[in-house]
Amino acid sequence: MGGRNLIILAIAIGLGLIAVVLANAYFSGMEKQQERLAEEQQLARIVVATQPLAFGTPLTPENLKLQNWPANSVPAGAFTDMNAALQDGRVALRPIVPGEPVLADKVSGAGGRAVLAANLPEGMRAVSIPITEVTGVSGFARPGDTVDILLTRKIPGEGASGEDLMSDVVLDNVQLLAIDQSANEKDTGAKVGKTATVQVDLVGAQKLAIATNVGTLSLALRNVENQLPAYGPTVTTRDLGGGGYYIPGRSSAPAMAAGPSGPVYTGPVAPPRPRGPVMAVFRGTEKTDYEVGRLRGR
Repeated sequence: MGGRNLIILAIAIGLGLIAVVLANAYFSGMEKQQERLAEEQQLARIVVATQPLAFGTPLTPENLKLQNWPANSVPAGAFTDMNAALQDGRVALRPIVPGEPVLADKVSGAGGRAVLAANLPEGMRAVSIPITEVTGVSGFARPGDTVDILLTRKIPGEGASGEDLMSDVVLDNVQLLAIDQSANEKDTGAKVGKTATVQVDLVGAQKLAIATNVGTLSLALRNVENQLPAYGPTVTTRDLGGGGYYIPGRSSAPAMAAGPSGPVYTGPVAPPRPRGPVMAVFRGTEKTDYEVGRLRGR
């Protein structure tokens, strides 16, 4: 009885080995067939994704494969060797969909460098600034978006009061890299964070370092297709309108024939609106409008 079991076990092991050999031969034959087909049809073999790759996903043999590609349209930076794509633990720096070529600028460099550092172009810096629910566009500014950075601070000088504020565009057309610890561009849901990491050059990093200590920074979300500079004047509290004027309300009681029995208000009232073009003159923080008359005969 024991001898029969040994014979059956030996047969099973032999059949298993034969199946493994046949499977290896089959897949090797398929690989050689694809290589011959690529040579005959002038196709190249490049590495593509077999699964969706999110930001930070390690590249593995399970989520990559070699695929035939027209030799005259191979994208720049494509990998033609699977070992090169898997070298030293590369990770995805951009979302990659199944069937999409894996390009060098979409994955980290060899050597396991930090993901964010590998994502920065030459000469650029990653700088974090504090934000709140209000200054961070209620969480709708997400990694990959383009923003302008505004600085709100008190107007300097002895003639300005504590309520006199000014707002400037410190940096414009800035790429947002991360909100807190999240740098996934596919995460499009609103998320309120405490810090925003942006990509700027060295001078921009210095500006943000100073601006963080002199006022409040705010993000202004802009259309990613709009690459025009954000030209804008310095806006002050007085530009909001209505400052320094008192307009007395009208009484609903009927007018009396006799003079007023109570005290009469003699305080400042709103000046009359000019009927023509005006010229604004600033003396320190004080703004004065002068009406400009039109030339005769025009």
